[in-house]
Amino acid sequence: MQAKALKLLIDSLHRLEDTVLISALASMLILAIIQIVLRNFFDSGFLWAESSLRILVLWVAILGAMVATRENNHINIDTLSRYVPENWQPAIRLLTSLFAAAICGTVAWHAFVFVHFEYEDQTIAFASVPTWACQSILPFGFTVMAFRFSYSAIIDLLGKR
Repeated sequence: MQAKALKLLIDSLHRLEDTVLISALASMLILAIIQIVLRNFFDSGFLWAESSLRILVLWVAILGAMVATRENNHINIDTLSRYVPENWQPAIRLLTSLFAAAICGTVAWHAFVFVHFEYEDQTIAFASVPTWACQSILPFGFTVMAFRFSYSAIIDLLGKR
């Protein structure tokens, strides 16, 4: 029963992640199109649109990286795996996952420190939206990716791939 509940929770979180990604991408496209039409045909536009579009690009990039990591569909630089014997492949996958987890964990930590400084400074990104809120996707996304790479390493270590 607990396994089913955990699977349902994870599937729900994946759907939420996909929904937020699709919503951010759609919002970015719609806002950009509206801004282009307003500028070209009405010599007008929203003052906050450019800043919010930059933030949406950041969110789409990090959310896309999270989904790619979840699907094990991220960019790999694995030239070494082409030249080593087949029986070494699990060890290389394990080391690659551990290295990626360590890098993502380090970036997540420094992103958290960065967002904390932005919170203390109380700077505004656009409209009345604080900069720290816009950049909060950085520590969150890299933490999620670090956990996913760690999980992948555990799967490789247990030989269940």
